[in-house]
Amino acid sequence: MSLDELLEALLLGEGADMEFKSAEGGLPRSTWETVSAFANSDGGHLILGVVEREDGYSIEGVRKPETLLKTFWDAHNNPQKLNRPVCSNSDVAVRSFGVRQVVLIHVPRASRQQRPIYINGNPLSGTYKRNHEGDYRCSESEVRQMLRDAADEPLDGIILDGFDLEDLDQDTMTAYRNRFASRDPDHPFLALNDADLLERLGGLRRDRRSGTEGLTLAGLLVFGRERSLLDALPQFHLDYQEQLSTDPDERWTFRLTVDGKWVPNLFNFYYRVYPRLVESVDTPFKLNQSSTRLEETHVHEALREALVNCLIHADHQSSRPINIIKRRDAFIFANPGRLRIPREQLYQGGVSDPRNPNVQRMFQMLGLGEKAGSGFQKILRAWREQHWMIPLVAENLQLEMTRVWLSVASMIPEDVERELRAVVGDAYGSLDELARVILMLANRFGEIGNEDIQQYRSEHPRDIGGRLGQLVTAGWLQKGGRHGRGTRYRWPGAGSLDLFEMAGDATENSAQTIAGSEHLQASSEHLPPYSEHFPSSSEHLGPYSEHLRGSSEHLGSEHEAYLLRLAAPARNKGKVPRALMESTILALCHGRWLSLRELARLLDREVDTLRNHYIRAMLDDGRLEARAPGNKTHRNQAYRAKK
Repeated sequence: MSLDELLEALLLGEGADMEFKSAEGGLPRSTWETVSAFANSDGGHLILGVVEREDGYSIEGVRKPETLLKTFWDAHNNPQKLNRPVCSNSDVAVRSFGVRQVVLIHVPRASRQQRPIYINGNPLSGTYKRNHEGDYRCSESEVRQMLRDAADEPLDGIILDGFDLEDLDQDTMTAYRNRFASRDPDHPFLALNDADLLERLGGLRRDRRSGTEGLTLAGLLVFGRERSLLDALPQFHLDYQEQLSTDPDERWTFRLTVDGKWVPNLFNFYYRVYPRLVESVDTPFKLNQSSTRLEETHVHEALREALVNCLIHADHQSSRPINIIKRRDAFIFANPGRLRIPREQLYQGGVSDPRNPNVQRMFQMLGLGEKAGSGFQKILRAWREQHWMIPLVAENLQLEMTRVWLSVASMIPEDVERELRAVVGDAYGSLDELARVILMLANRFGEIGNEDIQQYRSEHPRDIGGRLGQLVTAGWLQKGGRHGRGTRYRWPGAGSLDLFEMAGDATENSAQTIAGSEHLQASSEHLPPYSEHFPSSSEHLGPYSEHLRGSSEHLGSEHEAYLLRLAAPARNKGKVPRALMESTILALCHGRWLSLRELARLLDREVDTLRNHYIRAMLDDGRLEARAPGNKTHRNQAYRAKK
C-alpha cells in the first residue's frame, strides 16, 4: 500500500478490507482473528499504529516496529497459532509519517485449497470471516463447507452408503438416453445397460482403495427420485421463479420448486426451466451454411450456459438453495458455494474448476456446458452484442453463495436506440458491436473522430477507420470537412458540434486540454493526488493531524487559477451541450478528487444540478469514481475521473 492509498484509507475508515489497530502495547491479540477473517474472505489490509477518535482516525504510530514485526512473524509461522502462513515478505511494510511509523500488513485472500485459515489449532472454533467492519467466528457448517471445497476429490464423487439403482427415476433415465441418442445416435455408450452407462458417466463408482462401490452423489443428483434425494440431502432445494408482474404485491407469476408434483432432479429441473428462461427471447430469421434455419441466438446459448453452470458449480451439500429468477429486467442465478477461481480469471476465461465434474460430464454428453472455461465468455459475448449491462458476478461471503446477475438493461438508452433504428432501419439487427458503438457515440456527441472511438473500443485504429468509411458509404454517418487523422464524422442532420469550435478561440487551449492533452496526465506537476502541497510533514495531513481532509480546498491560488482555466469552456456559459459539460468535469477531476461543492463553485452551477444531471450518469457509466462508493452523504465524498 502506497502513502497515497493509506491516506485515502484513513479518510474512508474501516471496512470489509480495512482494519486499524493501535498496537500501543505491542501486537494486539485480535490480530490473528483479523488475519483469519481476511484470508477466508476477500483479503484486506491490517494497519497497526492508528487510533480511532471521535472525529476520525489519528496516526499515533508504533514505538518499536522491528520488535512488533518479529512477534508477528514468529506467530505467523507457528502452526499452533496460524494453521498455515498466508503472508509473504512483500505483504508487510513499515511506513513513516514524519517521526511516527505504522506497520502495514496485507493479508491476501486464501485459495480454496488453503481454506479454512484458522487459529489456535482448531478449525471449528478458530475460523473467522469478515463481516463489514468486524471479524466473526464461522459456524460449524461454514467450516465444513470450506473443508469440502479444499479437498481434491470431486464433491459429487462420494459413494452414498445405502443407496442403489432403485433410488433413481427410470423415466429420467429413459429421457436422458433419448436426448443422448438424438444428439449422437452412434455413440457406444448407448449400447450399455443402465448400470454400465452410469459407471461411464460417473454415477456409479468403485473406490479402489477401500473396495466400496455404489451410487455416487452425482448419479443421485441428476437421476434421483424426490424421496431419495431428500434422504441423502435433507435440505436439497431447487427454486425457479418468474417475477414478471408490475404489481409489487405479487411475489411471482410462476414458480417451480420441490413440492411433490414432479421429480426434482437436476436433469428434469434443467429441461423444465430452460424453455421458460428463453421463452421471450427473440429469434431472428437466419440460415446456416446448409440453408437450415437457426432457431437459437447467442442469448439462448448464454442462458443455457448460465443455467448449467449454476447446477454444476453448486455445493449441493449446503443448506442453501439453488435459486433462479426471471424478471422483466434481468435473469438471476444463485447457487450455494463461492467461486473456486478468482473472479478476474472468470471474466478472462480459459480456466475451469467445477465443483461437480461428474454432473458436468453428464450434461456435456447432451451438448450442454463447457469444460474449457469458455462458458462465461459466451455469456459475455451475447450480452455485449445486445449492448446490455456487463454481467455481474458477486459472492456473498457470509452465506457462502455466488450470484450471477444478467441484466437486460441496455447500455444504449432507449431514446438513442430508437433514433439509431430510425436511421439504420431493418439493417440495425445485422450491425456488429463496433458499428453500433460508433453510431451510438455519434448520436450522443453529435460529432466524433477515430481517436474518440478508441477510448471505448480495443480494435486497431485502422479497423475503426475502415468501419467509419463503411458507415459513411451506407449514409448513416456524414464526413466532416477535415481529412486524414483529424477527420470528424457527424450524425446525419446534426449541426457542427465540434467541441473545439464551440469553445471559441479564446478558450481553445482549455478545450484541447478537455479533449485529453498531455497537460492532464496523472503525473502532472499541477495536481497529482496528495501532491507536494500535502507532504507527510504538512500540517494538513501530518501524523499529528486531527483532520484528514483531502481536496482542492487547501490548494494555493496558482492551482485555483489553473482549475478555473479548465472550467472556462462551461463556466458562466448558460446552457451548454452535455458533451462539453461532461468533458469539462472529466478534465477537472483528472488525477484529483473534487467534491460536489468544489465542482459547483468552479463551474458556477448548482450542486443539485451537477449531481442529478451529470455526476450520477458519469458514475453509472464508469467515467467517474467515488471516493466513498455507496455512501452519498459521506463527509469526505469526492469524485475522480477513472484512469
